[in-house]
Amino acid sequence: MMLPATIDETVTLLSSGDYVADRALSTVVFLALKMGRPLLLEGEAGVGKTEIAKVLAKTLGRKLIRLQCYEGLDVSSAVYEWNYAAQMMAIRLAEAEGVVDRSRLEEDVFSERYLVKRPLLQALEPDPAGAPILLIDELDRTDEAFEAFLLEVLSDAQVTIPELGTIKAEHPPIVIVTSNRTREIHDALKRRCLYHWVDYPDAERELTILRAKAPKASAALSKEIVAFVQAIRKEELFKAPGVAETLDWASALVELDAVALDPAVVSDTLGVLLKYQDDIQKMQGAPAKKILHEMRAG
Repeated sequence: MMLPATIDETVTLLSSGDYVADRALSTVVFLALKMGRPLLLEGEAGVGKTEIAKVLAKTLGRKLIRLQCYEGLDVSSAVYEWNYAAQMMAIRLAEAEGVVDRSRLEEDVFSERYLVKRPLLQALEPDPAGAPILLIDELDRTDEAFEAFLLEVLSDAQVTIPELGTIKAEHPPIVIVTSNRTREIHDALKRRCLYHWVDYPDAERELTILRAKAPKASAALSKEIVAFVQAIRKEELFKAPGVAETLDWASALVELDAVALDPAVVSDTLGVLLKYQDDIQKMQGAPAKKILHEMRAG
């Protein structure tokens, strides 16, 4: 599928993948696609950053290549490594056959035949369907050394392998980088990307998302779920629920055949919505009843 030519087409594209984006997010996605620039999305966990990459892959018909970041991630896991077992076998076979040309042997064992390609290198390969979507997820979990390595990929769509040289993409991948902002991403990387902060949606947009993603929930229940979640986010919690938790909660309530929120069902299911015991204890009982009362009074 062709890339969207306007912001409105981008809105339609995302909507076709059941992603309800506001105008600002649609604009920066359009610009990232149009300009061929990586897009850095920051925001709280569960607000839909990763989902954007998935929806673009689905709606554009592109391959999704995901690099899930974690502490200690290195080049061998993210870019490439050599198949050392196969290399050693090749060397022993060559020695058994009496091969004495060491330079030729070295050239052979450090060829693409023995190269194990990891996500970043895979994303640089040509694809008949078009440049893939490269999702670099939760970059803030890695360290600054890995960030520095990414600069070549983000700037020039290439990686340098000492034994082979520079491998450059014929058509650069569409790069989405996400961060939950557990630490600051370095300015050098930010400069190479377009940037957008993905915030919690307002009530109207969250209701639209809920209707698209959890259609089995009744209209009345969906409104109450969104009103409760919007209210609970205003409380001083260790971790406010994201959109992902809203959708999980709606699905759980549907499974329990709930037709409306009441103190008992809220208390019993807070563990779906909140992920920290201190937050659950803080909202159980009277606080939840108060929010339900204020929702219905308003």
